[in-house]
Amino acid sequence: MYCSIAGNDFIDLGFDTDLGFELMARIKPQALLQQSKKKKGPARISVTTIILNSLIVVVTVFFLYATYRHWSQRSRTQIENRQSVFKGDTDSSFMDSKKSDLPGYAILDTAKGSITVELFKDSSPEVVDQFLDLCHRGHFNGMLFRRVIKHYVIQAGDSDKLEAAEDWTLKGKHYSQLDTSLKHEAFMLGTSKKKRDNGAFELFITTAPIPDLNEKLIVFGKVVKGEDIVQEIEEVDTDEHYRPKSSIAIRSVTLKQSV
Repeated sequence: MYCSIAGNDFIDLGFDTDLGFELMARIKPQALLQQSKKKKGPARISVTTIILNSLIVVVTVFFLYATYRHWSQRSRTQIENRQSVFKGDTDSSFMDSKKSDLPGYAILDTAKGSITVELFKDSSPEVVDQFLDLCHRGHFNGMLFRRVIKHYVIQAGDSDKLEAAEDWTLKGKHYSQLDTSLKHEAFMLGTSKKKRDNGAFELFITTAPIPDLNEKLIVFGKVVKGEDIVQEIEEVDTDEHYRPKSSIAIRSVTLKQSV
């Protein structure tokens, strides 16, 4: 490499020109790289970015919490519903089993013979319960048939008053002239709807269809065996007040689950 000095003389510096350029080429990129590193500082995050990221985190957390609450509430509701259904089924099963344990039939042993009655436990549960309780206490043992109205009804009870019999007699005469399609079937067992303070419980067995049976009686059973005994009682001689001239009583009542 040569260097010009005053007088235009060139002095040989003693090294190759190509080698010098190569050294300069190596030095320049390194210097530029060092300058670039000095200029670059840590990147600054803007306030907007921070706020936006914070909102995303908050929304995500809220969504996860809401989802958790929803599913936990749903699971709790399902459990409560299952427990409620189970309890309802248990109660219903208990009531059904209790009802099935009750006797379904009553056999009235009379002086003329036995009358078997099916009890309507489902349609008249309260009356049936009262009837069964009285049977257990022997309430009907020795009870007389007080009224016998032919083609209408036979009545057994403690009361010997005439008002009820007269009312039923008038009704019976009137109903005998009506169309049979309007009437209820015969051989139904019922008790008077009229409440009595002395706890009396009268028994009525119809011997013919009666149109407004439900207006007069609470029907809680039906004769399923011994209809001929009912008709035999119906045929006994009575006085002018429809009282049997010869006493006919219910000797005892036997309760059974089935017959």
